Amino acid sequence: MDIIADHFERPIERNIAMELVRVTEAAALGAARFLGRGDKNLVDQAAVTAMRYTLGYVRMDGIVVIGEGEKDHAPMLYIGEHIGDGSELKVDIAVDPVDGTRLVARGLPGAIAVVALSARGTMHFPRQFYYMKKIATGPEAKDRIDINASVEENLNNIADAKKKRISEVTVVVLDRPRHDELLEEIRRVGARIKLITDGDVAACIEAALPDREVDVLMGIGGTPEGVLSAAAIRCIGGGIQAKAWPRDDSERKSCLAAGVDVDRIYKTEDLISSDDVFFAATGVSSGELLKGVRYFGGGAFTESIEMRGRSGTVRWIDSRHNFEKLDKLSFFEIH
Repeated sequence: MDIIADHFERPIERNIAMELVRVTEAAALGAARFLGRGDKNLVDQAAVTAMRYTLGYVRMDGIVVIGEGEKDHAPMLYIGEHIGDGSELKVDIAVDPVDGTRLVARGLPGAIAVVALSARGTMHFPRQFYYMKKIATGPEAKDRIDINASVEENLNNIADAKKKRISEVTVVVLDRPRHDELLEEIRRVGARIKLITDGDVAACIEAALPDREVDVLMGIGGTPEGVLSAAAIRCIGGGIQAKAWPRDDSERKSCLAAGVDVDRIYKTEDLISSDDVFFAATGVSSGELLKGVRYFGGGAFTESIEMRGRSGTVRWIDSRHNFEKLDKLSFFEIH
């Protein structure tokens, strides 16, 4: 048993995030061809196909914890699917082939392709509820946030931690009717607001990185996106807190029947319980975090970000892709 325990606790020495960048680049290149063409399904299918194909060559035995849905409805990258080349490294995987399919379909900025990976059994996805109430910020203020506290208290604490005036603090919020009251509270306190139409994974990362335009993310967004964000935030050293946000009484009752405590606070370490976590994202359409796919004759440029939890290293990667050579390596259409 000691040998097994030692093997499980042994850190992942290989920086697999560098390999994951190839995965998100492939997904971004696949999806970007359909920018502005009005079809979310085309965007998603192209990204899923490219991502699954490339993940299949990564040296690992991965299980999809967050994917495209259940097996019967998602033939590829479904929850529970084994992915990778079957090597010894056992890991959990979360994917969002395009965070912001609607953005790409409508030709709007800010869509990214995302993969997160952690040691087997350390990625925790509370699947019983679809939405979470979230608050996320960077290392300076991570110990000063409390999801149960008022908006005013949180913003005052963040301003104090960052040595800013309230009027200099910027809050990023998804532009949804459910946030009308939240927006009024932020305005009453006197902080700045940046509204986004979609893509709260990128927004969470922006809020956690130092010296960026936004200081904190607040509001209600998807639960899968919350776990993906937690993976990046654990690498950066920031903090996220989240709670279940049942959409109606029926969903609340279903959660309670499943034994879910809807008042539980999920912190970064509850969602990702290991420093052996890796994160990669590539821009599909240009936004604040990453530039999108930019074409030239015979190829394209991409911009990516990759992170490793154990070292805390964050890298930006600019890549130049040659379609003539890539076409010989891939069964799916790159361009």
